[in-house]
Amino acid sequence: MDFIAGETLYIDKPLGWTSFDVVKRIRGTLLRRMHMKKMKVGHAGTLDPLATGVMIVVTGRSTKLIDTLQAGVKEYVATIRLGATTPSFDLETEIDATYPTDHITREGVEEVLGRFIGKIEQIPPSFSACKVDGRRAYNMARKGHEVELKPKTLVIDELELLEFAPESITVRVVCSKGTYIRALARDIGAALGSGGYLTALRRTRVGDVRVEDCLSVDDAVAMLNEVEITMPEQNDSPDHSNRQ
Repeated sequence: MDFIAGETLYIDKPLGWTSFDVVKRIRGTLLRRMHMKKMKVGHAGTLDPLATGVMIVVTGRSTKLIDTLQAGVKEYVATIRLGATTPSFDLETEIDATYPTDHITREGVEEVLGRFIGKIEQIPPSFSACKVDGRRAYNMARKGHEVELKPKTLVIDELELLEFAPESITVRVVCSKGTYIRALARDIGAALGSGGYLTALRRTRVGDVRVEDCLSVDDAVAMLNEVEITMPEQNDSPDHSNRQ
């Protein structure tokens, strides 16, 4: 494999890891294996630490493909707790309000989900990487500052109810780049008159890449430690500056 010319790796991001954690682990493994100090390694589409699933990691010249790769349609399976809200719209923050759920039915949920299919306007979460006056929104939100974000236009291609209970639903979402599933959970909860926040999220597809195609981080590292690697020609020189 030629990681300087560019390679693409499909990783199943584990729970609790940031996207940067995955990139750092892959880059570190390659640098040690290739006796180099620097290498371009990036990813196409950030996943929150509380989410798992498909993460595309690219190396070398393939980092130029990031915009194209992350523009692909994405599929998620999301679990939404109904009857409560949190400031972050997920488990990062504590519940700040509760609401009744006795009125919620499967038919009512399916009717509400249908409203979100197609082109919609979505206000990103305050706890997001969106920038406000040059500052990350999540940095401001975590300090207790009010954050006003403008709605963004996006497309929900499919929104299917997989599991139902009055206090919790699991849905499959097929959507465009830029969709915040946490914000979708917030909006579904509000439309149901119960509030809602995300309790689990798994990205199952990015473009044509499915989670079944992905390696765990440990398996990816093991593969990188065993695979035959094409080394840069200048590494043949013992005094090459990238040698450690």
